[in-house]
Amino acid sequence: MVITERSAFEFVGDWSGQFIATAIHNGHDVRPEVAAELILSDEDRLREEDPHTDEIGALVPARVVVRRSRFEVDLNRSREKAVYRSAEEAWGLEVVRDPPLDGAVVARSLEVYDAFYGELGRRLDVVAERGPFVVFDIHSYNHRREGAAASEAPWAENPEVNVGTGSLDRDRFGSVADAFIDSLTQAGTSAGPLDVRENVRFRGQQLAAWTHARYPGRAAVLALEFKKTFMDEWTGEADHARIDELARAVASTIPALREALVEVATP
Repeated sequence: MVITERSAFEFVGDWSGQFIATAIHNGHDVRPEVAAELILSDEDRLREEDPHTDEIGALVPARVVVRRSRFEVDLNRSREKAVYRSAEEAWGLEVVRDPPLDGAVVARSLEVYDAFYGELGRRLDVVAERGPFVVFDIHSYNHRREGAAASEAPWAENPEVNVGTGSLDRDRFGSVADAFIDSLTQAGTSAGPLDVRENVRFRGQQLAAWTHARYPGRAAVLALEFKKTFMDEWTGEADHARIDELARAVASTIPALREALVEVATP
């Protein structure tokens, strides 16, 4: 188990532009007092986290990388639901020894939540002053939930990349979403074109909703869920060549998105 006192999150890269990548479920670290309460195994915890999503967004100019595990505080849920207090709040997983967690532990986890959104707001306020912007909200999802040797989940319901636009103002930013989907599909990889579809499995959650509410008419958050074909979701072994291809594919969409933003910004 990774127990840490290092920074819960980092804001890195060049924030002078209008493109930001976030990896808010990337982390595996937990505070010592949280680690003492966890009964979920490291392996099960890692399987439900989104490792390597920071690498998929690594070529986007401005980046947010979260180091803390979602099992300490889930930054993609509303504040009142950000700390898993019971199995019902964690997909049936038994997470802590004696639910619910002690209130003081929860309060300290929520301090991380508040600090994250406070700093994100300060950063994005400056970005939004310059005009419309895009956030790549990068996540990943499992597709062999029945076991390591199980068949993949059905293709029809499990795209390689699910683009969540549930809270996006599509009247204003529909052309931005469409430009991204078209560009990412055309980017191609050594395994062929990426299967990119919108709102098939996921529609985006708190980070997207919070950003859209705070910056109406300015923010276009694309909640991206990459199927874990870039790693073995049961062993955790990563295919770094595939991750590099996905990173290049995401970055390759920026020119098309830049053009789409110009059209959105033009009266």
